[in-house]
Amino acid sequence: MPLRSTLRAVAARLGLLGDRQETNRITGPRRVFALAVILVTMFFSSLDQTVVATAMPSIITDLHGFSVYAWVFTAYMMASAVTVPIYGKLSDVYGRKPFYLLGLGLFIVGSAVSGQAHSIYTLIAARAFQGLGAGAMMSMPRATVGDIFNPRQRGRWMGIMAATFGLSSIIGPTLGGWITDAWGWRWVFYINLPFAAAALVGALFALPNVRTNRRVRVDWTGSALLVVGLVPLLLGFTWAGDRYAWDSAVILGLFAFAVVVLAVFFWHEGRVEEPVISPRLFRNQIFTSAAAVGLLVSMGLFGALMFVPLFFQGVLGLTARNSGQFMTPMMLSFIVGSLIGGLLITRTGRYKLQAIFGTAMAMFGVYLMTKLGVDSTKAVVIRNMAVVGVGMGLAMPVLNVAVQNAFPYRLLGVVNSSQQFVNSLGGVIVSPILGTVLKNTFTEQLPRLMPAQLLAAISSAGAAGRQLLADPQALVGTGSLQALQRLFAAYGPAGQMLYGEFVRAVRTALAAGITKLFDIGLIFAAGAFLGTFFLKQITLKQDEFYTETDSAASAEAPTAAGPGPETVPAASTLGPETTSTSRGS
Repeated sequence: MPLRSTLRAVAARLGLLGDRQETNRITGPRRVFALAVILVTMFFSSLDQTVVATAMPSIITDLHGFSVYAWVFTAYMMASAVTVPIYGKLSDVYGRKPFYLLGLGLFIVGSAVSGQAHSIYTLIAARAFQGLGAGAMMSMPRATVGDIFNPRQRGRWMGIMAATFGLSSIIGPTLGGWITDAWGWRWVFYINLPFAAAALVGALFALPNVRTNRRVRVDWTGSALLVVGLVPLLLGFTWAGDRYAWDSAVILGLFAFAVVVLAVFFWHEGRVEEPVISPRLFRNQIFTSAAAVGLLVSMGLFGALMFVPLFFQGVLGLTARNSGQFMTPMMLSFIVGSLIGGLLITRTGRYKLQAIFGTAMAMFGVYLMTKLGVDSTKAVVIRNMAVVGVGMGLAMPVLNVAVQNAFPYRLLGVVNSSQQFVNSLGGVIVSPILGTVLKNTFTEQLPRLMPAQLLAAISSAGAAGRQLLADPQALVGTGSLQALQRLFAAYGPAGQMLYGEFVRAVRTALAAGITKLFDIGLIFAAGAFLGTFFLKQITLKQDEFYTETDSAASAEAPTAAGPGPETVPAASTLGPETTSTSRGS
């Protein structure tokens, strides 16, 4: 108790404690500490994703989960995506603080259980639980920046937040590789714990307590419909062409069920007072175009972030530690692009041209990635990733600032979280698709690339040998490589030659699968580039953003039909109640 009293006294002297307030706005000395909480939360949440991505080849070697590789990411992203809009809506009413604390607590527990997993399915379940907490960490920081800085100032700080993500992505792969090689992959989850604990203590003292007499009715029915609709959709994309044919009754049934349930979800959302995702947000053209661009960017660039470590380790033969180091140039270029982009938004007050240029550059970078192969040099891969990084850095701050500026401050949390949900949905949808494409391409290409003598040697091997030779994990696991060498040694002097031919075939097949993922990503990146031309430019607000009325906030926000005054939904809800369109007084 004395320690608690001392901490509260220090916090009070620093201006971190005070009476409850009616809004989430943060002013005075508290701003510095709140910003520190934001950056720490952003840092370790993004650190987690990059560290795990680097460790995944070692994880699947240990837990034998290549066929469900992508679900370690998909379970995390789906759980976080579903909870993001719930956290956003509740935080607008009850304040950001309780949901920071809840999200961080869930994330800590999920990280600890992930580190204890002894099967790939236990790990997937733990990652899903971890994602429930990550939903808060994905939505709260961007909304909290809006509580501190007005839209004109926000561009610079959104750029700094993006740079924080880039910094963690530089440190993460190297740290993840070093931890995996030195201590084992389980410690890539334990590393989250001290960062999360520091952020939790910071949020406890730095964020304001919000007083409200309003109660929010959470749309649990809509949340359940969303999950029930997404799961069969993801299963269909994961199993199609692998366990079942695309035209099989199982796959068609999964897709049909998903379409029906999601249709019911959207019908339901248009009729409840507190929807998870309000259909009315999509009447605003800025929100719709920015959400579409964000969705396509997420889908188009997901392969670059998720599968590049596998390319370095599986195709170029690097260790986990070295593959993490070679991810650094991409994130350095991302940091440079995000800092420059954020400053340009703040100085010029304009964002559309920057969005066009950033997505064009990212698209060109993905095109370069499609040209990679088994003979590509490390320098070529680094150059291509740097181009992608600069484009992403220029484009990412733009979309958040544009959307937040188009709505009144009172709706900041729900608007921000809805945009974040759509962006997250891109990764959730494309992750199992890319995983299935990679596995199917590898399985199809490998027999074609092996010479007849090698095929004969494999056919004469026992069942265990044939299973090992057909396993792509043999490329990235040291233990599997040693087992392969022992297997080929049984063929005498020719065994070493056969071993070299097999490794070459496996690397070529894996390269073919990964570059096909970039082919798919290029299509989405091109769609994102075209979508930026529909992003309307309106004036970035300054401090009037915090005090303007709903009608003033909407006067500049264009509808889907074009620029014009649009009435923003009533103060209490984004639900289905009827509002009129103002044409002037």
